[in-house]
Amino acid sequence: MAQFQYKGTTPAGEVSEGLLEARDAAAALERVQALGLIPIRVAEAETIADSRNEGWFVRKRIKQDQVAALTRELSTLLRSGLPLDRGLEILITLSSISRIQTLLMTVRDDVRGGASLSSALERHPWVFSRFYVGMIRAGEAGGSLGTVLARIADFMERSRELKETVSSALIYPTILVLTSITSVMLLLIFVVPQFSQMFEQSGKALPMATRIVIAAGEDLRKYWWILPVGILAIWRYFAWQLSRPVSKFAWDGRFLRLPLVGDLVTKIEVARFSRTLATLLTNGIPLLAALSVVRDTIGNSVIASGLDGAREQLKAGQGLSKPLLAQSVFPPLAVHMVGVGEETGKLDEMLTRVADVYDREVALAVKRMLALLEPVLILGLGLVIGGIIISILLAILKVNSLVG
Repeated sequence: MAQFQYKGTTPAGEVSEGLLEARDAAAALERVQALGLIPIRVAEAETIADSRNEGWFVRKRIKQDQVAALTRELSTLLRSGLPLDRGLEILITLSSISRIQTLLMTVRDDVRGGASLSSALERHPWVFSRFYVGMIRAGEAGGSLGTVLARIADFMERSRELKETVSSALIYPTILVLTSITSVMLLLIFVVPQFSQMFEQSGKALPMATRIVIAAGEDLRKYWWILPVGILAIWRYFAWQLSRPVSKFAWDGRFLRLPLVGDLVTKIEVARFSRTLATLLTNGIPLLAALSVVRDTIGNSVIASGLDGAREQLKAGQGLSKPLLAQSVFPPLAVHMVGVGEETGKLDEMLTRVADVYDREVALAVKRMLALLEPVLILGLGLVIGGIIISILLAILKVNSLVG
């Protein structure tokens, strides 16, 4: 007998977790279901600890794009009529990446040993998310594992597209900022000192602007190491702040109040929330249980807290749209579309439409933000470099007695 740690929800949406003893993962899963719970996570206690120890390496080595590709391939194999262990065996032979082969062999061995696919995947939490495992478990219960895998692959691909929309849009501003900083540093470190020697030999008082520029160049040459240390210190400070729930909640609230940025963050979270919830509901997972899973996929703690409040009101029988509207963190358009879905009995379809709408809104918000950010960055770079050049010209004119 081994100890298993479980986490599940009641039909009313209450989350329950604890430890139990069973001979294997399948027996543990049956015991959790016998308790009247919808299983979210069932894994051997030692396995969870081991997975957490190796999590950093696994997370860094296996990308979600690779997981999405494996999911799509396994879905195709299962829908063509192959048994699960045979499908996993084929994926092992097709993969050319050793770490993925090792992962798949572990999953295959667990499945051949009598464990369900969801239990086998649950032993690798840094690779397969709670959402992923929950969907697989629901697919196993409904006897439609191949179809569910296809839905998961679709979801992961759409999520990747949304992420790439934002990250691709930030490439140009990032390059522009780095170019600006590099240009200013080169001017201060290498160009300005060439003129400062000439100014010192002249013996004349230099304009204030020139003295400031020369002092900045000298300080940068002497104390350049302060810049990387300062950047690292700031990064570590914010990482520490965001690791603490109270301070993260405060910072997330500040991000939501920022012009343009807050609107973009809200739309990204709404698109992620809507698509995840729609996928879970389409797969037959009850609304309250689905909301407990969706909550873990939301990155902004203020919005996640609003979802918690809506979930509590949902338990009282108030539906989903009214509690969401009362929290004042979800856009009214999205909430009203959810309300229409509830009224027509097609909540999952309407949530998919909400996700599609806000995917487009994210793309438009990114374009608007860049349309404003690019000229601001270019103008700022021009002013800084222009100020340095003008300060040098003023000093040259002063030395040659053309000014004053």
